[in-house]
Amino acid sequence: MSDDVKVRMRSAEPADLDSLVSLLAALFSIEEDFVFDEPKQRRGLSLMLENERGRVLVAEAEGLVIGMCSGQLLVSTAEGGLSLLVEDVVVDERWRGRGVGRLLMAAISDWAKANKVSRLQLLADRNNVPALDFYRSLGWHTTELICLRTFLQ
Repeated sequence: MSDDVKVRMRSAEPADLDSLVSLLAALFSIEEDFVFDEPKQRRGLSLMLENERGRVLVAEAEGLVIGMCSGQLLVSTAEGGLSLLVEDVVVDERWRGRGVGRLLMAAISDWAKANKVSRLQLLADRNNVPALDFYRSLGWHTTELICLRTFLQ
């Protein structure tokens, strides 16, 4: 990131929805388990913005939203307290490799600490090598757990 470009972290606002939806479209285009569906993603983001046990953070530069990261508080029986499920970490392609992702992850970690969270966790596409390398560079580790899911009709 050049020294003259200021990147600011802040909580997302309803006015950011269009930018957030666009970022999710980019993210879902590289994830194999999700299909982008604008009305669903817009509805999900709106719910996240209203969620008092969650946070959507944005990275803003030059008056534009250039990245986002969201997280939700969960009760962990393993930790005997709160954990944070980190979701939707994405940086606009033109800003990748410039430290924006690190800033977002630091900001969500700070929010988690302020909420007395003892563990952060996330799911990542096993084929997204750049993302996995990024998380490892931040000190994240893989586990022996796998993700399972089902849909209710």
